[in-house]
Amino acid sequence: MVHVEITTGDSPIVATAIHNGHQIRPELLPYLNLLESERLREEDPFTTEWLQISDNTIKVDTSRFEVDVNRPRDKAVYTKPEDSWGLQLWKEDVPAEIMEKSLSAYDQFYQQIADHFDRLLEKHDWLVVYDFHSYNFRREGVDRYASPEENPEINIGTKNMDRALWAPVVDTLLKCFGEYNFEGRHLDVRENVKFKGGYFSQWIYEHYGNRVCPLAIEVKKFFMDEWTGEADENHLKHLRALFIDSLLPVRKAAGKVFQTKAL
Repeated sequence: MVHVEITTGDSPIVATAIHNGHQIRPELLPYLNLLESERLREEDPFTTEWLQISDNTIKVDTSRFEVDVNRPRDKAVYTKPEDSWGLQLWKEDVPAEIMEKSLSAYDQFYQQIADHFDRLLEKHDWLVVYDFHSYNFRREGVDRYASPEENPEINIGTKNMDRALWAPVVDTLLKCFGEYNFEGRHLDVRENVKFKGGYFSQWIYEHYGNRVCPLAIEVKKFFMDEWTGEADENHLKHLRALFIDSLLPVRKAAGKVFQTKAL
């Protein structure tokens, strides 16, 4: 099964790190073609550092290379290079029964998530999800940087929601992130430029509608070296402070949305 750690608290903010995981179940390892460092480069290490912003958290320790819970079920298991950034994931075809176990784990994950959100929505009128991810901008090589115009430092994906309804929350988040004093400068924060949101936030909206505002927060890996896997601890700390700084304004904005709209 997908190894997921779920904590339940009192906040209406849910913080998730569903691509942080690096674990691969043992029966898959003999088929695996990639080095551990190659897998790590396409995972989202250190995103769990930001879960501390809330007492409601979802942390996935299973690698996306075993099963990707941020993709639809028919795309959740990578079978060819096109599925995984051109990487040849497997040495040979993996037996169907082993792959089926990965899909079964996917189903179990979403049942756990459904149970969790059902319980939370018994306590709260609304929820805002900070769905934390990170992305590479030097995939073509150590010294080859992707265009800043197309790769903001923080990308907020909002396609999987009623953007008009939740505009006060989205606009508040953009303002908080963009105006924060990040080590003496402002970060490049934009909406739906690099990513618009994955299946996880889509699933949330399909199941809970306008009672949940799922925000896919993609942070460019300027806070780490994506080739060595080493983190810049100061950047991590200040990003966490940035996210914490946004919580009260976001909660106020979400409360106003709920008061004025029929959710």
